[in-house]
Amino acid sequence: MTATTNTAAQAEPAEALLQDTRSALRLITCGSVDDGKSTLIGRLLVDSKAVLQDHLAGVQRHGQTDLALLTDGLSAEREQGITIDVAYRYFSTEARKFIIGDAPGHEQYTRNMVTAASSADAAVVLVDATKLAWADAALKLLPQTRRHSLLLKLLRVPSVVFAINKLDAVENSTIAFEHIGAALRTFAAQAGIPVTAVVPVSALKGWNVVDASEQTGWCGYNGPTLLEILEGLPVTPADSTLPFAFAVQWVEKFSSSADTSQGRRVFWGRVATGGVQAGQSVRIMPNGQTAVVAQVLNHVRQPQAVLAGHSAGIVLDREVDVSRGDWLLAEDADGSLPGSREIRATVAWLDDETLVPGRVYWALHGHRWVKAKIKRIVHRLDIHTLAEEDATQLEPNAIGHIELTLQEPLVTLPFAQSRALGSLVLVDTASHRTAGALLVQ
Repeated sequence: MTATTNTAAQAEPAEALLQDTRSALRLITCGSVDDGKSTLIGRLLVDSKAVLQDHLAGVQRHGQTDLALLTDGLSAEREQGITIDVAYRYFSTEARKFIIGDAPGHEQYTRNMVTAASSADAAVVLVDATKLAWADAALKLLPQTRRHSLLLKLLRVPSVVFAINKLDAVENSTIAFEHIGAALRTFAAQAGIPVTAVVPVSALKGWNVVDASEQTGWCGYNGPTLLEILEGLPVTPADSTLPFAFAVQWVEKFSSSADTSQGRRVFWGRVATGGVQAGQSVRIMPNGQTAVVAQVLNHVRQPQAVLAGHSAGIVLDREVDVSRGDWLLAEDADGSLPGSREIRATVAWLDDETLVPGRVYWALHGHRWVKAKIKRIVHRLDIHTLAEEDATQLEPNAIGHIELTLQEPLVTLPFAQSRALGSLVLVDTASHRTAGALLVQ
């Protein structure tokens, strides 16, 4: 590939990425338990004609179609009527394709919701109107609604839609929609959560989900349906304007090569930030050696420049000690991508055991594992008041700020700048359970 083509590939305008509504939208539903998330997804699938008749016939309960069973695939989920794990479904309309995840609402499964939200472009937060004191203009939202919404903000989910469900089951749907919508907007403004839309729906009856309500101006709402809103949402733009960073996931050795002008191994992975092309100088972390990119292969092994968010195979100009977990970085990025052994981060604590200072965990960054010690708990976030409280420990499902000391330096950026470089996972060294999700400050 010529240098001109490479430059053109990297010069794709950021505005085009921000307005990309052609790519598949990665979407999750979240909120409190039994708010109707699985039923909503089932309604989207059925009314958009994404479910075959024989599949629909297999989700009958007591002689009626149970839409929630279209996503609740585990036997335990069907027996208990709850969502435990994240279930992904794929469907499309004439306007676009969707990858939709049904996140569990139970507090003990918050870790599964975090996993789904970490890669989502958008989220629909379901709110059950029947669970709230909807007649009260100063009503209080459910804790899990607030917790999931805060996590969406922390995880940089760019588009958040509040869907107020079961309004068909309240005495005055207009007043309920007005009061609940106001409470959601007030909370979102206080927490700094960008709200794309607030829409009234009945997942059970299908009102305002795919098709408009049978009642004109239902709830005093005359806006677009939920599906129409989702069809216009942009995908998350790739971090292509940042310096190049690439986590090595797999090392492939050529079976034989007589070409001595380049190394004999291909380093495969996904470009985290920036872009890579032949002739580019790179630095290897953690050993600090430098090399020049001799060749870049795309996901189908064709020579081509590759931008952030896409898989690539990189061949260097000489043999260098590079293994799974190592990072390839732009050589001139020392100032903007420094390595550090001290990290301040926001943590969503997911383990059943309380987080206390002094504990040691495995930290996973990209594909690299390093030991991490909890140096200090700075504070805990009160999900009700949004106040930052002094704390000496973090209980399961708590959100707080901590300081870490790493055994080896890692190259990170604030999560607000880069999802890939700014996120880590803490893993218990004994049980190997995922203990926490870290977002670098």
